[in-house]
Amino acid sequence: MVSSEVAVQNSVGLHARPATFFIQRANEFKSSIWVEKDERRVNAKSLLGVLSLGIVKGTQISIIADGSDEEEAVKTLVELIESNFSE
Repeated sequence: MVSSEVAVQNSVGLHARPATFFIQRANEFKSSIWVEKDERRVNAKSLLGVLSLGIVKGTQISIIADGSDEEEAVKTLVELIESNFSE
């Protein structure tokens, strides 16, 4: 199991379009992946789950993965968030 913390800095947080990009990338991996905010953990491959966390700009989240490609999954998703979803 691998995890990493990252702060969401894009203007709308992890909502609607950025969340969709995030979930599409998460679904490219075989590992189980979760997003955690304030002790609440949801499936990173679920749009409803990710949106339910209400992640806004400046929110610190953890990305956790467990599986055969866990390290690559966490690295890729952290880079996606740090790039502000290429906005």
